[in-house]
Amino acid sequence: MGEEKENAQERVVDISLKDLSKKLEDFARVRDWEKYHSPRNLLLAMVGEVGELSEIFQWRGEVDKGLPNWEESEKEHLGEELSDVLLYLIRLSDICGIDLGDAASRKLVKNAIKYPPPPPNVL
Repeated sequence: MGEEKENAQERVVDISLKDLSKKLEDFARVRDWEKYHSPRNLLLAMVGEVGELSEIFQWRGEVDKGLPNWEESEKEHLGEELSDVLLYLIRLSDICGIDLGDAASRKLVKNAIKYPPPPPNVL
């Protein structure tokens, strides 16, 4: 228990999707939650988290980049909700057999072809 608590408190500066995936898999396995992690259940859980994320912005109107007028506690709460969405997305992609990093990279290439940059202004 002590080692798990210490590991949970470590600040990870740079972590890959694959590392997060492994941590999520281990987290679910040791708690015997794998039986609940069907694609449908994970998707619905993620949608619930997106709802919680939406509530943070619901009545704020437009928000400046960097959230300069937000309290640190509000930013921390936002980070937690963003993380919930990300973690469910990673777990869902794994359960569905999708390499999320590869899929996202391929999607960026498709988007670059579909939406090319405007031509430079020629005088």
